[in-house]
Amino acid sequence: MLDAEGMKRLLWYILAGTRGGVTRIKIISLLKERPYNINQLSSKMGMNYKSIQHHIKVLEENNIIMPSEKKYGAVYFLSPRIDFTAFDEIRKKLGAEHAIA
Repeated sequence: MLDAEGMKRLLWYILAGTRGGVTRIKIISLLKERPYNINQLSSKMGMNYKSIQHHIKVLEENNIIMPSEKKYGAVYFLSPRIDFTAFDEIRKKLGAEHAIA
């Protein structure tokens, strides 16, 4: 289990250190408002289903989001462990404050 500093480092890596970070910021920002499934996120963001599915997999594998269940159509929620202070700092540094589609 990650401590606060470990979560901050993980967020920096997932959001700023890899390709697709801005897309992941958009996904987290949308999930902050309410839960969505992959199809809903795809429509809301105007992106390919498979692309969203990939980013969801990365976020889920790193325990940043959680599915309601392990099957098709699952709704995703943010992990209670996410550090929103670090998330907002990263979002601002990347210039993605207005990254919501």
